[in-house]
Parts: sequence; C-alpha cells; structure tokens
Amino acid sequence: MSDSKLPERVNGTQPAAMEAIPGLVRLAATSWLRTTQWSVVAGVKTGRRVLKVATNPSSAVDLVQSVATAGTVVSDIARTVSNGSSLPQAVIQVSASLGGGPAKSTTPEAIKARELSTQQSLREQGRQLLEKSRDVWNTDQAHPAYERILSEMAPDEGRILMLLLRSGPQPSVDVRTGGAVGMVSSTLVAPGLNMIGPRAGVRYLDQVPSYLNNLFRLGLIWFSREQLRDPLEYQVVEAQPDVIAAMHSVRAHKVVRRSIHLTPFGEDFCRTCLLDERTDAAVLPAHHAPQDLD
Repeated sequence: MSDSKLPERVNGTQPAAMEAIPGLVRLAATSWLRTTQWSVVAGVKTGRRVLKVATNPSSAVDLVQSVATAGTVVSDIARTVSNGSSLPQAVIQVSASLGGGPAKSTTPEAIKARELSTQQSLREQGRQLLEKSRDVWNTDQAHPAYERILSEMAPDEGRILMLLLRSGPQPSVDVRTGGAVGMVSSTLVAPGLNMIGPRAGVRYLDQVPSYLNNLFRLGLIWFSREQLRDPLEYQVVEAQPDVIAAMHSVRAHKVVRRSIHLTPFGEDFCRTCLLDERTDAAVLPAHHAPQDLD
C-alpha cells in the first residue's frame, strides 16, 4: 500500500504524527544515545520504543511524549547548573523531583541543619534510654537488638546456634605446612575445618563458613585459639575427608587445634529467642567470654 492510500487515522493516530515518524525515530535514537549515562533519564527506554515505532506506527504519539519528557529532564538539569549548582548537585535535585519527593537542598547551610537535626534526634533517643533505665517498673528483658538479629539470620544459622548451646563449644582445626621449613615459616593450607554443619543438620553444608562469619559479625560466636579439653573431639574432625585432603595437599603438614564458642551475648540470645521454654537451662553446658580473638 502506498503512502497516498494510508487511512486518515491508524488506531487513533493523527496523520501528522504518522508523517513525523522518520524524524521522530532519528530524534529518539539521538536522545537515547546521549542520555543513557544519566540514571534519571534511563527510565525513558527510548531504544526499545524506537523499535516499537518501526513495527507499530500507532505508538508514535507515545514516543513523542517520552522524548519530550527526556528533553524536559535534560533542560531542568541545565537550568539548575546555570543557576550556580554543580553538575552532581543538579542531578540529585532533578532526580529527587522525578521521584515525587521534594529535592533536598545541598547548600552547606542546609546540610549543616540536617546534621544538627540528626544529632538532636540521637540525643533525644539517648535521653529516653536513660529514663527507661531509671524506671523501676520497666520489665523489658530481651535485648532490643534481638529482633534485628533474627531478621539477619539464615535458618541454618539457628541450627548452628542451638548445637553450640546444647552441645557446648565445638572443635575446629587449621591445617598448616609443617616439617623443618614449617618450623621457621608455616603457611596456612586450610583454616577452620570443623564438623559443625553435619552435627547441626544444616541444609547447605557448603555455606557453613559463611554462616559462621555472619554469626561472628552479629556478636553471637567467637573463635578461640585454645583447644578443647577432650582430645577425642579432634580425632573425629581430623578423620574427615576435607581435613585429610588438606593434609595430603602439601609435602609436610601440621594440625593446629582450635575451638568455636558462643559469646555471653549469643548464649542469652539463644536462651531468649531459640530455646524451648520447657528446657531446663541449668543442664546446658557452660560457655566462656571471649579472651583471645583472632
């Protein structure tokens, strides 16, 4: 069908818009190439719409509106810069306006005022905390951080904590280079090998090192350089395939025995949040405060 035989309206599109399609395609493509580095304009997705216009001319009107929006954003940034703001400040202000919220002023006075407001808010929270500490009728027992900690833990990590609470500190070993050279300069081959994952019944055994790191970050466990009193605990660990593989990976090796404990904070967390109320806490093994963190 020739251009002269096109109907006056195609799916509601005005003839003028149809005639402007080639020019709009060039304009949209140019705008897209120039503005992809701007996160505030990236939502226009002009490139995709150009292809849509090529296959569906009725979308030309929508493309006109999108290009107009992109041009407005660039114009707003240019106007803000011409008023004395730096380019990063202009981008921040225009981005805030696009998000529907008021743009925060980035002048030194405004920044200082916000910092002062934050300090006053922190002091007010501190005052309320001290008032609560003097309130003899206050019956809060659980630490306020427990709720946040629960939201930052994986289910497998809860199993690990319960293992430590019920079974006590767990053995771990480091495999290092040994022999005559190792006496002078020993190299770590495999650190922190343990059986915590199988003993706790975790679902993802390969994630145990990450689980332990997160529990340490939360202040619930600590890694001691001291070994447990019962040497039989280590014989089981040292017979595991990963430990044996680490030993055989070097010509000479030595095994350094260590241990993993609950912190007092972690012990209280387990008793408060994870332990069944019917469990007699008096029969649980003792834990010690951190003394020699690595």
